[in-house]
Amino acid sequence: MGRTREFDTDAALRAAMELFWRQGYEATSMQELVDHLGLARGSIYGAFGGKRELYLAALDRYIEDTQGEFLRRLAVPGSALEAVRGLVRHYAEMSLEDVEVKGCLLTNTAVELPADKEAGRRVESSLEMMETALATVLTRAHVLGELPEGRNPAALARFLVTLLQGVRVVGKTPGRRRFLDDAVEQALAVLG
Repeated sequence: MGRTREFDTDAALRAAMELFWRQGYEATSMQELVDHLGLARGSIYGAFGGKRELYLAALDRYIEDTQGEFLRRLAVPGSALEAVRGLVRHYAEMSLEDVEVKGCLLTNTAVELPADKEAGRRVESSLEMMETALATVLTRAHVLGELPEGRNPAALARFLVTLLQGVRVVGKTPGRRRFLDDAVEQALAVLG
């Protein structure tokens, strides 16, 4: 009979997510994970598998957390277009308030691990969820007459997904404020 786990796997997963988010996959060693999580190497392997499996599980947790927040921000009562505007502003604010300059773990993964098929599938799936959610809200805005004529909700959704992920990348740079202020202003102007 196997031993019962004597640690909170969810807390360990969140701690691993924070370390990977701050340092990246390649820069995080297994020993750093052992030290940061306060677990024996064997416990980590037993609960999660190797470093890569732990990273993918941490990425899944991050996506789960951030997708919920993304959808909640779009589901606010009132104007559909104002919900989208609020989401764009929120991304810029997150980037400006990111004192650790961690950015977005999803975007960081896309940049750091472009050849990892499993990570790539997770990134693509998450971006598609964002696109679908935005297209749904923008279609509602179009039906309600909130979007200017000639605006394509699906194309706008893809534009905004690209913009939001770019905001998180530029948010890691020293001159982020001037770039983000202008990007948000232009995105809001495109929305009308």
